[in-house]
Amino acid sequence: SVCFKGERPGRMNHGIVAIDKPEGISSAKVVARVKRHLNVKKVGHTGTLDPFATGLMLCGINKGTRISRFLLGGPKQYRATLCLGIETDTLDCTGQVENRADPAVLAQITEQQIEAAVNSFIGRQLQHPPIYSALKHNGQPLYKLARQGKAVQKPPREIEIFSISLVNIGMPHVTIDVHSSAGTYIRSLAQDIGAKLGCGAHLTALRRTHSCGFSVDRAVSLASFESMEIDGAKQRIVSMAEVLSFMPGVDVDRDTLKKIGCGQDIFLEKRLDPPADPCKPFVKILDPDGGLAAVVEYDSDADKYNYCCVFVD
Repeated sequence: SVCFKGERPGRMNHGIVAIDKPEGISSAKVVARVKRHLNVKKVGHTGTLDPFATGLMLCGINKGTRISRFLLGGPKQYRATLCLGIETDTLDCTGQVENRADPAVLAQITEQQIEAAVNSFIGRQLQHPPIYSALKHNGQPLYKLARQGKAVQKPPREIEIFSISLVNIGMPHVTIDVHSSAGTYIRSLAQDIGAKLGCGAHLTALRRTHSCGFSVDRAVSLASFESMEIDGAKQRIVSMAEVLSFMPGVDVDRDTLKKIGCGQDIFLEKRLDPPADPCKPFVKILDPDGGLAAVVEYDSDADKYNYCCVFVD
């Protein structure tokens, strides 16, 4: 997990804050409240949570918003509770009930059948995004179109469930832990499990527990964050270099740092080797104090690294 610690004053305004989002508030409102409390220019997030959901939200602070792109595609972990036997239009507890299974059908479902159905979703697969989602069609969010009676079903997308396990069965509720790729809709997974069992289902609770090396156990609740003095709140900002701990790094001296600030190619005299994994083409450049100076990406066609982001003032 990422280590949480204070940064030197010059870097305390840039990085990531891990917030434990409460129920009943949108991700956009969480971002707005973090921004207001820190009194900073920019705050963003690395992945939304529905208002009814809780758990880990990573908020980028100032220059930290520019490294969000390296976190968006990371795997995530959730604890989710399904209600078997009831289907809703939004696939979760906020929607209108569309179908109810015959109680006799539910009564015949065994724990072994539930476990087999849940386990059948491990691996790569195609998943239909919910018609009530923030995905856009012709510039309009799908949930807005659905509310207007113009529901649009997007084509299925490939996702991967790395692991899924049963936590508890208390019929008609089933709680599971899910470790999945970015872009996985747990609401759709709940619907698909219900369909597999022949009774339907919807999501009643969702909590994000892990994302990109962060754990919700090390996050701060929004209420606690807002109650902190400004200096204490800034101590919760994880530096950009620490956030990108999964990325290989190269240290540079101060002369090279000046070249980076001018956008000069710093690898003409001493180039980096091509990445061992072509799917991981990024390298972080660290200044003499260990701070993030830039991120570069390997261009296989030109056999060189190009700047993605430069953070030198």
